[in-house]
Amino acid sequence: MPVIVTIEIPGGSEELYRRTHARINAAPWFPTPGFLAHAAGPDGTGGFRVIDFWDSVEAFRAFERKARPIYEEMGIGGVIPRVDEAVEVVVPPRG
Repeated sequence: MPVIVTIEIPGGSEELYRRTHARINAAPWFPTPGFLAHAAGPDGTGGFRVIDFWDSVEAFRAFERKARPIYEEMGIGGVIPRVDEAVEVVVPPRG
């Protein structure tokens, strides 16, 4: 079952997000199987929000295990993702 993963980073900035995102994108294991889509932006309260879509909770957890050291290095290791089941995720074809 697909899942929606929401990560709230209180006090997080766009600069912190971009540095973390660049590190993950540069990892030899990324993208991991099951990754569907990603969005991020300010949360309206001075923090940052990341929303990912995965084809299963297992796929997300496999990614999380690999990404956790990067999160910790960047100072956001204590953030706990919220995982919700998705009824449907539609990702239009590119091109």
